[in-house]
Amino acid sequence: MAKMYYEKDCDLNYLNGKKIAVIGYGSQGHAHALNLKDSGCEVCVGLREGSKNWAQAEAAGLTVKTVAEAAKWGDIVMMLINDEVQADVYKKDIAPYLEEGNALAFAHGFNIHFKQIVPPAGVDVFMAAPKGPYVSGKGVPCLVAVEQNATGRAYEIALAYIAGIGGARAGIMETTFHDETETDLFGEQTVLCGGVVDLMQCGFETLVEAGYAPENAYFECIHEMKLIIDLINKGGVAAMNYSISDTAEFGEYVSGPRVLPHEETKARMRAVLADIQDGTFAGRWIAENKSRGRTFFNSKRDQLAKHLMEQVGEELRRNMIWGGDKDLDTASN
Repeated sequence: MAKMYYEKDCDLNYLNGKKIAVIGYGSQGHAHALNLKDSGCEVCVGLREGSKNWAQAEAAGLTVKTVAEAAKWGDIVMMLINDEVQADVYKKDIAPYLEEGNALAFAHGFNIHFKQIVPPAGVDVFMAAPKGPYVSGKGVPCLVAVEQNATGRAYEIALAYIAGIGGARAGIMETTFHDETETDLFGEQTVLCGGVVDLMQCGFETLVEAGYAPENAYFECIHEMKLIIDLINKGGVAAMNYSISDTAEFGEYVSGPRVLPHEETKARMRAVLADIQDGTFAGRWIAENKSRGRTFFNSKRDQLAKHLMEQVGEELRRNMIWGGDKDLDTASN
């Protein structure tokens, strides 16, 4: 069982006198910065000049500086911009200002694990990785990892940081940059994003091609996914099976393995994992952003936007009460 930490194990005093520069103000950056501010920490947000989020951060009562100014000002620099731009931003605007005894922090280990960022020896390197959306007053489970403990206090500082963003309320699990990076990429690609999206799309297409109304197909194969995931999140698969009909549960047992043959699916997943472990996926993603101009990525994004599944979903959400939610965060900075 991995080691767990809670509020009693975290001492916010380790942040006393430390200035925290949060680089980015997207889906994570705004939550980190605002929660740290609420916890009494001295914090600023680092953004590129002309960022659309500059005024938004200032309106929230936060001090905003350019990335270079924030890095020079901060004792702890938390990187919360997209993985694919971190290395260039680090080399240009952060590395020149890191001093011995500073800390460089991440919410995902990609750039450290695949050595796109190589911090100097005298700097602490830690991870504070929330594993879910922020909910006011409830916190969110977090992962903690230390890659480089230059000061001898990196774990204490990391735990204090996570307490400052509210993660200690829910629980903190100890891991490593290696394990977080590889399991996170694997989970996203095979199950959470790649697997689920492809499964929903296949179900939607099968029903539509059989002559059923696209709206029915959307409700049955996509909209109800949230209900199922919420049940599993609260009490595991057993809670989901308890809440659904016995007919649905029976169908789970007899038809699930027909759609996803267990050993065949695992063999394909092992191949995906191997590409993650040996750096093949990382190399492809880095090349996609640097030398290929995102041609594959952008073409797939455009293709998805034009899919009937997305068009029907947009129309249904526009005409349903639940479709009025405007609380989606973006990852832009």
